[in-house]
Amino acid sequence: MAYTSNPQIGRVRLEAVKLLRKGWSTRKVARHLGYSHSSVVRWSQRYENECLSLHVHLQTRSSRPHHHPRELPQDIIEAIRTERLKHNRCAEVIHEDLKEQGIKVSLSSIKRTLKRQGLIKKKSPWKRFRPHIPRPLVFAPGDLVQLDTIHLTRPDGTRYYIYTLIDLYSRFAYAEYTERFSQANSLKFVLKAQRLAGFRFKTVQTDNGPEFGRWFSDMLGYKGTKLRHSRVRKPNDNAHIERFNKTIQEEREKIWIEENLQKRITAYLYYYNNERRHLGIGLQRPMEVVQRY
Repeated sequence: MAYTSNPQIGRVRLEAVKLLRKGWSTRKVARHLGYSHSSVVRWSQRYENECLSLHVHLQTRSSRPHHHPRELPQDIIEAIRTERLKHNRCAEVIHEDLKEQGIKVSLSSIKRTLKRQGLIKKKSPWKRFRPHIPRPLVFAPGDLVQLDTIHLTRPDGTRYYIYTLIDLYSRFAYAEYTERFSQANSLKFVLKAQRLAGFRFKTVQTDNGPEFGRWFSDMLGYKGTKLRHSRVRKPNDNAHIERFNKTIQEEREKIWIEENLQKRITAYLYYYNNERRHLGIGLQRPMEVVQRY
C-alpha cells in the first residue's frame, strides 16, 4: 500500500520542482504547498536522480516491503515448482512428496506459493454455481431416467449416432437415430421420449458428454426436469442404460446397418417395451408397469 492515496500528489510534486527551477527556496515552496521542507527536498532529489522531465508526474512509491523476514527460501520455492510441474498434482500431494524428500514446509505455504507462481487455475467469477443433485430414490416411473449416446462409424470414417434412454422403475426404453448430436437434439429426444412414455421425467441422468451441457440442463429445468451427471470415468453410475445399449446390440446383431435403421429400432422397441419380460421388474413387461400408474 502507498504512503498516500491522494490522486493529485503527482501534480503537486511536479509543481514543487517547477517552482524550485524558477528560483524559489525549498522552504518557500514547502510553505506555499503546505508540505514539509524535507518532503520538497526529497522530491527534487528524485527528479534529479531519475532524470525525469517537467512533464511527468512523480508517482508515489509503494510502502510494501520488498522482502519478508520469514519468506520461503528460493530453493524451497523451486522444489515446490518442480513437484507441481512434474505431474501437475495438488498441494496436498506435493506436501507429502516434499516431506519424503526431507523438506519441511507447511501446506498453506505450498498453496500460497502455487498461487503466487501462477500454477493454480482460478475459478472464473462468471461461472454459474450449480448445486449437486443427489441420486433420487426410485418409487415410480420417471423418478430417474438414464440417457446416453451410442457413437457408430461408417466404413468411410464418418459417424452417426443413436440416442438411448431407459426409465429405471419401469424399464421403459426409447432410442432414436440421428446424423449429428447436439444439446438441441438431446432436448428434442428427451421431450419426444417423455411424450411417448406417457409419464413425466422428474430426473434425467447422463454422462459428461458435450451433448448434455449447460444449455441442455437449463432447458430441462424450464420443463420441470432436473439433470444430474454421473461421475467422470465411472460408467457403472449409468449401469442401466449401458446394459440396454449392450442388450439391443446383442439381441439384434444387424440392427446397426444404417439403411432403414430407425424402422428396425422402432420395431425392436415395441418388442422390448410390450413383449419382452425383464428380470429386474419381476418378469413383467415395461408397459405393464407403466399402465398401473
